[in-house]
Amino acid sequence: MNSKQPLAERMRPKTFDDYVGQEHLTGKEAILRKVIERGNIPSMILWGPPGVGKTTLATIISNTLNRPFHTLSAINSGVKDVREVISRVGKAGMFGGNAVLFIDEIHRFSKSQQDSLLGAVEKGVITLIGATTENPSFEVIPALLSRSQVYVLNAFTKEHMRRLIAQVMERDEYFKLKKIEVLEEEALFRLSGGDGRKLLNVFELVVESAEAEHVQITNDMVNEAVQSNLTAYDKGGELHYDIISAYIKSIRGSDPNAALYYLARMIEGGEDPKFIARRLLISASEDIGNANPTALVMANNAFTAVERIGWPEGRIVLAQATVYLASSAKSNASYAAIGMAQSVVKETGNLSVPLHLRNAPTKLMKDLGYGKEYNYSHANAGNFAAQEYLPEELKGTKFYEPGDNAREKNLRQFLKEKWGGKYGY
Repeated sequence: MNSKQPLAERMRPKTFDDYVGQEHLTGKEAILRKVIERGNIPSMILWGPPGVGKTTLATIISNTLNRPFHTLSAINSGVKDVREVISRVGKAGMFGGNAVLFIDEIHRFSKSQQDSLLGAVEKGVITLIGATTENPSFEVIPALLSRSQVYVLNAFTKEHMRRLIAQVMERDEYFKLKKIEVLEEEALFRLSGGDGRKLLNVFELVVESAEAEHVQITNDMVNEAVQSNLTAYDKGGELHYDIISAYIKSIRGSDPNAALYYLARMIEGGEDPKFIARRLLISASEDIGNANPTALVMANNAFTAVERIGWPEGRIVLAQATVYLASSAKSNASYAAIGMAQSVVKETGNLSVPLHLRNAPTKLMKDLGYGKEYNYSHANAGNFAAQEYLPEELKGTKFYEPGDNAREKNLRQFLKEKWGGKYGY
């Protein structure tokens, strides 16, 4: 039984009638289904969480259309692969025209890799179908996005997941030979999290671990089977959050060795590199801040570099940034300061801005005293004017407390020289 295809692959629908979920796109009266059945589809981006049928929908399109259909995965394909497909289509002449190119996880393509698609899409050499779990507004270049229709796919509901399980027991050549009763479904649905592929993987694991022809599925049975067969890394599950938490805490704790270990865990587990780069950006401000302002510059440059060069070389950039941040002086002073300021705003509401700080673009505003007595800082010695900037009710309130590190000690001295004892620096 271990030699057969995984259940999720065996159950992959080939027609709209077998397709579960996304009724707003694939129902009999849905616009997308009608467009596909007419055979004249636009370039499109399928956006939705993992395991909701993006790749399956592309497969159904390939089965429905009488057009050349090519598939690439952004995980292991690059510009060379894209150009090879476009070249093959071009050489096929009238027999290759109107070809469809499906790119799974298109958000993993760098900007330059996405740029390589533009010409062929613009000229109609290929019709692009991209699948992504990330917001295409941020992950797909504007030029490509403007030439594509975005379709949003939703996570499966409980009813959808019940239908998937029912299909398995009715149609799968292996499972329909067993007597399977789902006595409790909460654990199955919770562990799948609206991901159909994960649901079928868990269901298969539970049934096969029972090693019986009559299987009665309970929550305890599901939890026990899954706990004893944890995968090394599940980027959509609880371990995903445990690993990224350990990674950031290792950076915060100034341990580059541990941080590199967890980075490697994420790389080997197929984590989205831009997800990692985003967390580095956050850490650079939250955990390092003004103790070393260059950390934010490094993290931002790392994010840009990962976008430009893609994978797998991007791992080198992430490693460099990880080591730099982990080995840097630390301060959460700015993070604490904005939290305190937000708390005060929530407590005090919309306090009036001092009149002398208000802009006065009209005569009426000037007559009301807007901007009056404002002391322009640069007109004073040292480019500093000791005037009140906070609302009357918050005079002297200190939000920012410089950290105990070399750079912020200099900041503390600077503020003390400017403000004297006003803020207690």
